[in-house]
Amino acid sequence: MGSLIELEKYAQINHVPIIQKDGLEFIINYIKENNVQSVLEIGTAIGYSAINMALINKNIQITTIERNETMYAEARKNIRKFNLQKQITLILGDALDKNVQGQYDLIFIDAAKAQYIKFFEKYKHNLAPKGVIITDNLNFHGLTKAPETIHSKNLRALVNKINKYKEFLKNNKEYKTDFYQVGDGITISKKIEKG
Repeated sequence: MGSLIELEKYAQINHVPIIQKDGLEFIINYIKENNVQSVLEIGTAIGYSAINMALINKNIQITTIERNETMYAEARKNIRKFNLQKQITLILGDALDKNVQGQYDLIFIDAAKAQYIKFFEKYKHNLAPKGVIITDNLNFHGLTKAPETIHSKNLRALVNKINKYKEFLKNNKEYKTDFYQVGDGITISKKIEKG
């Protein structure tokens, strides 16, 4: 049987970015309160968030996409350790190249931050009628509040893309997004029902 503490240690030692504790708790509570049965996750890493979501109850089905082969192999190993192969479907590949069938109660975007808008646009078609899209890391360790203070050109470009995504969400006519200062900054986007 796997241990979540082991996964957390592995992530720390190997510098694998996993969701912050309070961000994870926030999502787990959302899943419980809204009886979420199906999740599509963009960005598996070592499977930490997918495993946590699957452990909520046996009826939750998760499809998760990871493009990094090393991470994918690690996630597969971890999912087996927790004996969650029946609940978690792991897909290897770039989420922008994959076509996933079906509709999901929750789509969780936690992959390449520079591609957030593209992920949102591509996968919103997989959202169930009352479903939500949750995005993580929108504060990006507090850097999105003061991009002009960042010395690294690449990092500044990435932070600017995250800020562009925030603007995209704020101005989206199709979806209403709530911003939460929890974890590393989380948003929940719901489709606006036409009256």
